[in-house]
Amino acid sequence: MADVPYVSEVDFQAEVIDSPLPVLVDFTAVWCGPCKMIAPIVEQLHSEWQGRVKVVKCDADQNPNILMQYGIMGIPTVMLFKAGKVAERATGYQPKDKLVARLTPHL
Repeated sequence: MADVPYVSEVDFQAEVIDSPLPVLVDFTAVWCGPCKMIAPIVEQLHSEWQGRVKVVKCDADQNPNILMQYGIMGIPTVMLFKAGKVAERATGYQPKDKLVARLTPHL
């Protein structure tokens, strides 16, 4: 299984906002327990949705300006960007079936 790539404040515009594909962004941190719980789900979606959806992670501690810009108050937060706009967002741990159910209508 390929590692999910990270984006930062430097490349967020190019990798997420300007992407021709929908982009699922997992806002995470190394110290966050629930983030570690959702990580395998994000990795599965990265593999399963390859070619349909770009899946990336964003380290919350290293990119505070992105968190402020999108009003992210807690992590993990998973956001689906479509055509540069937030189409869906989920905060906290979500089982895979619930997360997929929230995201699929936007794909």
